[in-house]
Amino acid sequence: MKGLLGKKLGMTNIFDRNGNCIPVTLVEAGPCYITQIKSVEKDGYRAVQIGYCIKKEKHTTKPMLGHFKLANTKPLRYLREFPLEENRKYKLGEEIGVNIFHQGEKVKVTGISKGRGFAGVVKRYNFRGGPKSHGQSDRLRAPGSIGSSSFPSRVFKGLKMGGRMGGKRVTIKNLEVVDIDEKNNILFLKGSVPGARNSLIEIRKV
Repeated sequence: MKGLLGKKLGMTNIFDRNGNCIPVTLVEAGPCYITQIKSVEKDGYRAVQIGYCIKKEKHTTKPMLGHFKLANTKPLRYLREFPLEENRKYKLGEEIGVNIFHQGEKVKVTGISKGRGFAGVVKRYNFRGGPKSHGQSDRLRAPGSIGSSSFPSRVFKGLKMGGRMGGKRVTIKNLEVVDIDEKNNILFLKGSVPGARNSLIEIRKV
C-alpha cells in the first residue's frame, strides 16, 4: 500500500537516544479496510480504495450499503484511493494497519488546515502594515495601496487582500516517521501536521 487514512490526535515531544527533544504529532493511522480493487482491464488504472472510521448503518445510504456488502466490510465514513503496488495482491475486506510503514521512513501528509475566519493582510500574508507617524494612527494593519486610479481603473486579480483564511487542503512533504505503536495503530511523525485534532488526514509514502 502507498498510504493510509488516519486521525490527528495532537502534538507532544519525545526524546531520542542522544537525549534530543523531538516534537512529534500523534496520528491514529487505521485500521483501514479495502473496499474496492481497481484494475487496468476494468478501470484503466491500478488502485485500491480503502475505508476508515466505522459508522452506523442508519447513517449510510442504500447504494453505499451495497458497496460495503460486496466488500464484506462494515459501513465506513471515509473512502480514498491509493495507487497499487505491482507485486502485491490484496483482497476485499482486508484490514491494513500502520505496519505498512517503518521507522525512519519519509511520508507526506494531507489534511484540511484550521479555518481562521476572515483575516486581514497582516495575519493572512504577513504584511508589516503602515507606519504610525504623521498622523497615521489607524494604518498599523492596513494593506496600503491596491492599485492606480486612472489606469487600469481596476484592481488586478489575485491581489493579496483581507479574506477568509485557512480551511484549505494542505500537503506537507518529507515528514519523518519517528516511532510506530502497532498495538494502538499510532504513528509518531516529526513536526506538525495540517488540521485540527480528530480531523481526517491522508498519509502517503514519498
